[in-house]
Amino acid sequence: MPTLILLRHGQSQWNLEDRFTGWVDVDLTAEGEAQATKGGELIAAAGLAIDRCFTSVLTRAIRTSWLALAAAGQTFVPEVKDWRLNERHYGGLTGLNKTETAAKHGADQVKIWRRSYDIPPPPLASGSEFDFHKDRRYAGAVLPDTESLETTLFRVQPYWDAEIVPCLLAGETLLVAAHGNSLRAIVKLLFGVSGEAIVGVEIPTGNPLLIELDAHLKPTAARYLDQARAQALPAVA
Repeated sequence: MPTLILLRHGQSQWNLEDRFTGWVDVDLTAEGEAQATKGGELIAAAGLAIDRCFTSVLTRAIRTSWLALAAAGQTFVPEVKDWRLNERHYGGLTGLNKTETAAKHGADQVKIWRRSYDIPPPPLASGSEFDFHKDRRYAGAVLPDTESLETTLFRVQPYWDAEIVPCLLAGETLLVAAHGNSLRAIVKLLFGVSGEAIVGVEIPTGNPLLIELDAHLKPTAARYLDQARAQALPAVA
């Protein structure tokens, strides 16, 4: 039966600095590298043979996939990269320190921007140093200037349906190494989580989430491979 492993990238430099990262291409810290490697070791210990890997076009997710696959002894696995698996675009918050932003705009307002399902942060200003339109990774794409979790799902879902679902329907075991919000979008799709409930779902860094699926891609079981760092999961019907 099809099997899906969701792996959030390890700690990045801007995670460490408490900054809104979004689409900025920052690398893993040493701790992030260790988390990714541990994730791969857990995959190996679970006896999982991966058929294919999907990841974003951001270095922290790509390197997480490489480190995990290496630790699992499966570096030969084909890998597909696509910007639609990128982290949520944080718009005008991009690059800002989270604590300083809360002090400026109020903790309640920042919580709304960070945690609400359908309210995005202010858009990225034209001419910002974080304008991604000239980045060749996004050539020909219509790019957002900000995103909520809802609009992140709107770009993830077509890619999920067109590229990932067919592989699962073929019975493959897939690794998706991506980001907190693009992975939450996938969890929402798979488990039918409401917009209200998905804001409370957290996915820990570097901890593989193993989801077993039936022939119709309905989850039959789900668990984190590192139970000591597990977070609450939506109920499996």
